[in-house]
Amino acid sequence: MRYRTLGSTGIQVSAYCLGAMMFGQWGNPSHEDSIRIIHKALDAGINFVDTADVYSQGESEEIVGKALKGRRDSVVLATKVHAQMGDVDPNRQGNSRRWIVQEVEESLRRLGTDRIDLYQIHRPDPRTDVEETLSALTDLVHQGKVRAIGSSTFPPEQIVEAQWVAERRGLERFRCEQPPYSLFARGIERAVLPTCERHGMGVIAWSPLGGGWLTGRYRKGSEIDMTSARASRIPRRFDLNLSENQRKLDLAEQLVALAGEVGTSLVHLAIAFVVTHPTVTSAILGPRTMEQLDDLLAGADLALSDDVLDRIDEIVPPGSTVNPADAGWEPPALSDPWCRRRPVQLRAAG
Repeated sequence: MRYRTLGSTGIQVSAYCLGAMMFGQWGNPSHEDSIRIIHKALDAGINFVDTADVYSQGESEEIVGKALKGRRDSVVLATKVHAQMGDVDPNRQGNSRRWIVQEVEESLRRLGTDRIDLYQIHRPDPRTDVEETLSALTDLVHQGKVRAIGSSTFPPEQIVEAQWVAERRGLERFRCEQPPYSLFARGIERAVLPTCERHGMGVIAWSPLGGGWLTGRYRKGSEIDMTSARASRIPRRFDLNLSENQRKLDLAEQLVALAGEVGTSLVHLAIAFVVTHPTVTSAILGPRTMEQLDDLLAGADLALSDDVLDRIDEIVPPGSTVNPADAGWEPPALSDPWCRRRPVQLRAAG
């Protein structure tokens, strides 16, 4: 396993990061099986584990905590905060100080640890000033509960804003960004990756297999079960009635053919593409079963030549994202129509 420095933190992490989203009710409901998968990944040299409070509503963190008993000191442990926890209280979400200082305690409890190596803000929160967020995170670092902080799926302008605010206010700064990056989602090559490089930030790529589209599972003539956990949560990424997803099927055929020429699988080609980028520190693998982990680990030594990378650029142009839904976050200015419409002015009667 190859190791790289996470931004300028000095922390050495494996080029493969074990993602824990599929452990628990969202994926593998067996705690024992999930723990065995985590242990095998650690035995294979992976020292970086990433989860989030929202994954199976805390169950993923609990599983990771059980798996790391007796091994905690040899693992770089990352988790995230932002998404709604529970269905009732509107304040059990977001990037406010109130929620962060409350939820970090819950994550520490579920993980069975006294510190989090990397605490990440899972998504931007337009309702909260980034200074409020960084101030709360800075206190957690000073208290020793958190070692480093990062962002996830932030647009480049908000990455820069956070860096400037941290510098001007004397606050801890985001040391890494966790964006979506795959053969089908290359939009971050335009500005996010150059911005991270400019500010010395590590990059942890999520969904390098495009949510399953780059596993070879979805091919021409195949059907997608829209009632499955992932497709039901994010239907725009999987609905075959959308032209963007039909385009993915066309591109998958070309990429499968290229992988065959290289003598590898589409899975291994896709992950090798992500970790080849010089700005990417680590790619998150999210296995649900032991068999999936075994297959993912088998491609750890694959290196892509310039000729192969050029062929990939011909199939999926640099900086392009096939389906905008794969970008992971859409600003309210685009998603909320009220942000771009003037309110109707009612004329007074008479």
